[in-house]
Amino acid sequence: MKSSELRDMPIEDLSSKQLELRKELFNIKFQLHTGRLENTAKLPALRKDIARLKTILREKRG
Repeated sequence: MKSSELRDMPIEDLSSKQLELRKELFNIKFQLHTGRLENTAKLPALRKDIARLKTILREKRG
């Protein structure tokens, strides 16, 4: 997910997207610990997306 796309979204959509990504991160961590995760590169990418989203939310809220 690109930061330019996130900057165009309203705060409400960003908050809902953050919740969605955090749920997905939980599911991926669960799959990792149960041995069912096939694409392990998705975990750090998802963490970076969440961090990017949090940064943009903080910037918009001031």
